[in-house]
Amino acid sequence: MLEFAAAGPSGFDPLRLNARSLPLRVVFVLAGTLALALASRISVPMVPVPITMQTFAVTMIGVLYGWRLGTLTVLAWLGEAMVGLPVLAGGAGGLASFVGPTAGYLVSFPLMAAMVGWLAERGWTGRRVVLSFVAHFAANIFCLVLGGAWLATLMGMEKALMLGVVPFVLGAVLKSALAAALLKAVAPHMQAPARP
Repeated sequence: MLEFAAAGPSGFDPLRLNARSLPLRVVFVLAGTLALALASRISVPMVPVPITMQTFAVTMIGVLYGWRLGTLTVLAWLGEAMVGLPVLAGGAGGLASFVGPTAGYLVSFPLMAAMVGWLAERGWTGRRVVLSFVAHFAANIFCLVLGGAWLATLMGMEKALMLGVVPFVLGAVLKSALAAALLKAVAPHMQAPARP
């Protein structure tokens, strides 16, 4: 039997995905890929990598879906991109995105969802706003490190840092703060009921 999601030790499962049927979880995956595609359209053009809301959506899906289903959702979205659907920043899609300047960032996305989802299941979310911020920020920095490392193979370390890492640090701080604030605001309405 395919197991999509399970709450961690804290029982954090805000969307009650543990109790949902397999077909409904598939619907959540498809809805998540749509949310990721829409977040990719919110973009500030930059060269060689645009600033988008992709990383915000990736980490939020990790938290809301849990690390297993969140990771699966991000992988499904990347699969859509690989077959040519225009779901990435700027309406990009196709295999070229996975070998060009954005490849390192794209590879980091499922790992980001897994990281933040796993930490959320252990209480790093909701009312614990500082831990929530740290989880999101750590995932964003991981994305920048992996993306920057790939860029360095294409254009050298100094240029990769100046074009693919440094300009995105402030965005990582702001998106992490927004995620933590939103999760704190909705936490009272989303916490799973206590288990007997």
